[in-house]
This record gives sequence, structure tokens and C-alpha cells, in this order.
Amino acid sequence: MNFFTTDTRNALEAKEYAQWIAFAPMVFQASKLLRDNGILNQIHKSKKVGISLQDIVEKVNQSLYSVRILLEAGLGIGLVYLSDDKYFLTKTGYFVLSDELTRVNMDFTNDVCYKGLSDLDKSLENGKPEGLKVFGEWNTLYEGLSKFPEPAKTSWLNFDHYYSDHAFDTVLPLVFASKPKKIVDIGGNTGKWSIACVNHDPDVHMTIMDLPGQAGMARENIKNLGLSDRIGFYEANILDEKTLVPKGHDGIWMSQFLDCFSDAEIVSILKRCADAIEDDGHIYILETFWDKQRFSASAFCLQMTSLYFTAMANGNSQMYDSKVFLKLISKSGLEVVEQIDHIGVSHTLLKCKKIK
Repeated sequence: MNFFTTDTRNALEAKEYAQWIAFAPMVFQASKLLRDNGILNQIHKSKKVGISLQDIVEKVNQSLYSVRILLEAGLGIGLVYLSDDKYFLTKTGYFVLSDELTRVNMDFTNDVCYKGLSDLDKSLENGKPEGLKVFGEWNTLYEGLSKFPEPAKTSWLNFDHYYSDHAFDTVLPLVFASKPKKIVDIGGNTGKWSIACVNHDPDVHMTIMDLPGQAGMARENIKNLGLSDRIGFYEANILDEKTLVPKGHDGIWMSQFLDCFSDAEIVSILKRCADAIEDDGHIYILETFWDKQRFSASAFCLQMTSLYFTAMANGNSQMYDSKVFLKLISKSGLEVVEQIDHIGVSHTLLKCKKIK
């Protein structure tokens, strides 16, 4: 990946881009309103014919002023263009309107991160998610996630699941190639991975290890599917260094989990995994590393998500550079025996075992 090794803009382009940064909050809010208020959709429906300002006003039932000011912003942003007094949708406008990835990212940014990010400076200074107080008084987002208000809770889950779900079909046969019979799913969240595992292999038994709030959400989902006899629970706070990972398993799974912790916390968790896993067992880590992306936009999304971890989630974690992460694995008494990049949207699968 060579996305960030040179300065690619000339002086004029650089100054123009600097204005995009200066007005970024306005760009975001206007784009979201153009989407949510139905304006982009009406322009999309007009296809190659285009649609006038007045016709849009009538169809979306908003004031002339509201529609006009948003559309003029949309011109500058590049979501729409104007020809012969008619508006047309640009390719970027189409993706803001219809692309699932863009919608998930935009809703997550707005509903979960936007207000709290104003405390990014304090979060960096204090090593705590100071922006989280917009939702409640918790030490980390994960302690309060089950109590989050809507739409923040749904937008968070949609964001989390979008990235991981697209990887599941690929990684299931990779994990089950070694025929594991008992797997601990650390940070199991709503139980999606454990459910996918028992549906994939009729002989495997899963144990979800998570905080009580998240375990409660997963337990309800699993009960409704009639899978309670094959998926058990171990409620615990992994941040407590006295918390041990349950033994007697030949597989430990962590998906988009370790990026929720600091460097030192990751080493602590992995050491406890190494102590718990059977000698011939494996620890599977599914993560998104910004330096292992095929496209610069993917790397950008991950780098920006790191700021969410700082201001909203826990104050001390990030989406990691793989070189940093692999050093943490080595410190924990584990070695990577297989690394598979470019899984799903943006994932890497690391298969690890104890160093003997």
C-alpha cells in the first residue's frame, strides 16, 4: 500500500482541499439532509430528464428556501449538477443516496459520533472517551451499549455488523478447516458469529464471553432461534486483568474486538488467551488494518474510525497499523501461523498459536 507516501496535490489543489476540511461539518449535515429529506431521491427519479427547483419543492413538501439552500450546497459539494434550470444527480450523489456502505457510515457518524467528537481534544488529553457523556455516564461505550437510545443503538450495530458480516462466509471454512469442537467467542455482541458457527458445523459448541449487557442481547437472540443448548455464556469484563478466559476450548475467536483496547490491554488479553487455549488449539483474530487495504477510501474510513474510539468508545484504542498489531501478538506469547488479507470489505484473518 502506497497511499500515504507522497504529497500528491499541487498548491492550488491543496488550498481548495483545505477549504473542504474547514467546512466539513456543513458538508456533512447538508449531504445528510439532502438524503433524508427526499431531495436526492426526487432528482434520482427524474433520470436523464432532470427536475426543476419548483417541482422538487412540491414533491418533498418543504419550503422553497429550504430546498434551494440545500441544493445550492449540493452543487458545491458535488452531489448534484444544474443544467438548463434542471437538477441532475451526480455519481457521488447516487452513492450518498443508495450505497449501503455510505449510508451505514453516515448514520454511524451522525447518530453515534457527531456531538461527542467536539470533546476529541479532551479525550486525547485524558485518555478517556469524554464524548460518551452525550449518552450516559459509563467508563466505556460497551458498558452502556445495551442502554443506548435510538437511533444511536441501531446505527452502532449496523456499522459494526456491516463490516464483520461481509467477512463471515469467507472465514467460516477457514476456521473450521481444523475441526474445532469448542470455541470461545470473546466479545460476541449480539451473537451473530456464534450463530453462524453452529449453523455451519452441527458438532461445534460455542461460548460467548462478553459484558452482561451484550450477553443479554445475544441470549435473547439465541433463545428465539432455539440454539440455547449449543451456545453458552460466560459473562465477564475482559478489561479486568483478573478475568480469565475459560479453558478447555480448542478455538478462541475475536472479531473486531481487540481494536477496542489499548496496546497494553491487547497484550494482557492475548496472554490470557494463550494461557487458556489447548496446546493444539488456535486463536483467530479478525481485524481491519488500515495499512492492508486495497483502496485509499477504505484506509481513510478506518483512520477516521480511530477517532470514534478515542472520543466515544474508550479513549485509548484504534484501528491498527498491522505492523504495530503484530508486535503486540509477539509480546503475548503467540505466533501468527497464517495471515489472510483482503477478506470481505476490509478484513484480515490472523490464525495464531502458542509459542512452544
